Amino acid sequence: MAVTVPTDLQAGLRPIPELDEPRGVWPRGKRLAALREGAEAFKARFKAQGEVLGVRSVDLVTAPYPTRFAFHDAVPLPVPYIFITNRMVVVQYEDFSGVPRTLVWEPTIPEGSAKAPFYAQTAALADKIPGGQWLADNVFARYLHDTDDVLRICGIAAEDVDVVSFDHLHVQDARMILGTTAPIPGEAAPRAPLFPNALVLAQDKEIATMEDGHPMQWAWYVPDGLKDAQVERFGRLQGSVELGVGVAIAWTPGHTDGNHSLVVNTPDGVWVSSENGVALDNWQPELSKIPGLRKYAKFYGREIVPNANTLEDPQDQYDSMVLEKTLADPAKADPRWRQVIPSSELADLRLQWPIKPTYRHGGMNYGTIAPRR
Repeated sequence: MAVTVPTDLQAGLRPIPELDEPRGVWPRGKRLAALREGAEAFKARFKAQGEVLGVRSVDLVTAPYPTRFAFHDAVPLPVPYIFITNRMVVVQYEDFSGVPRTLVWEPTIPEGSAKAPFYAQTAALADKIPGGQWLADNVFARYLHDTDDVLRICGIAAEDVDVVSFDHLHVQDARMILGTTAPIPGEAAPRAPLFPNALVLAQDKEIATMEDGHPMQWAWYVPDGLKDAQVERFGRLQGSVELGVGVAIAWTPGHTDGNHSLVVNTPDGVWVSSENGVALDNWQPELSKIPGLRKYAKFYGREIVPNANTLEDPQDQYDSMVLEKTLADPAKADPRWRQVIPSSELADLRLQWPIKPTYRHGGMNYGTIAPRR
């Protein structure tokens, strides 16, 4: 099939001033109040426009993650690792011209993620332990589905996808998504784009970080992750945008400068997908049963506890998490909890006892996903 990257799609994106203009408010205390107000105003307008045609989330892989990062050192237990499950989301919607579109959110490729220095060095340490790498690959890591599996489950093909995005580009080898003009070292031929007709949306600041990162960011970005990549496939963003009816991307800086979050309107209201936390407990620690989390938040007078493997701007990340839970509607099954769904979510495994999520939504499944091209 010929490559037909939908450049007209980017021209049809709409900025969201209600979410981005408050970022310029000073001091920070007033900024947080302005972001809450802006989120409420946008949500009312967003919901009035309508719902997505369909949305489905599917789990990809479960892997270990340091507890101290997941809960910002708030959990005082000798449990060095918890386990998080990465999920991919497929959304179908109509753009503002009435054209049906397909968005894929977080199509993580594990072999690319393994190249990030943090995980590469962790694997090197495992290699020094007899049987360590086998345990890492067969016991601690659990491969559930790959991106092709998810598309098959949803009944579509890679060629049907118009838009791709990640909340940020930590542990992503963007060459495997964008395709390359020359072979990746160790491979015989250039990589074909994973989604041949798709525009890959990313914040300008996130792309710039991959191009020339700071030492404090080094551990989490794949080295040479853009070398010889087909970067013309990037749709570059500078803030929050609406893609179409019922779907938006909210700029949520802090975890990284170019972090952004998926926002979708469904029959059950608005959902937000983000990796600013690994469990609902991060956004609502006052309800958490994870040992130490509620006490930590109360002691410091905070209403969130961030996922803190990086703290590029902790105040911005705090504000972004408040923004996310303001945008999200209460869950129908338990209205105490907001409909925030972590893109990499804390699993409920005995290996990490007694750390377990207090509440899980279990994913999203609304409407129908069908071939559109």
